[in-house]
Amino acid sequence: MKTTKKTKPQKLTNTELAESFVFPHGLSKKEKEQADKLFWEERKKLLSQMTNKQLLLSRLLQLKYQIEDYLKEPSYNEDYSFSTVLKRYLDIIGRKKKDFAKEIDVHETKLSQILTNRVEPNEKMMIRLELHSSNLFPAMYWFKLLEKKREFELVHDNAIRKEESKNVTNRLELSY
Repeated sequence: MKTTKKTKPQKLTNTELAESFVFPHGLSKKEKEQADKLFWEERKKLLSQMTNKQLLLSRLLQLKYQIEDYLKEPSYNEDYSFSTVLKRYLDIIGRKKKDFAKEIDVHETKLSQILTNRVEPNEKMMIRLELHSSNLFPAMYWFKLLEKKREFELVHDNAIRKEESKNVTNRLELSY
């Protein structure tokens, strides 16, 4: 008769977990330092050979991937608000507000208000941003950035709850 012995799951350290997924390099400390130095020299060489267009695309893709990662997270982060990301986009493409406003046919004052969080952008602006970036940043990304902020404000704005509770009568009395 066969019996199965139940074993408790082993608690592994972070180092043990990393070693089980990443192959050790097998280099001494000195060899590793030398290999790292060679790697960074090669990396610098490749970066210096990149054209301005390649550098621009690289920085834009970096921003895009950061946005994608952020949109997967459940929490809100002011560093990825619509206005902050738009400022970073302008910085990467090297446009002044005035020139960019002309390129997407938005009044310069309205763009400034959006960048300072005084006015929220509409859907047309999000589509213009998508088109301006040659679809690298879809309108849905811009929309989701804005919605994350709205969701955060909705959940955390107790003042509006208190104000609006005055308008609600005959509430349901439920126990759950």
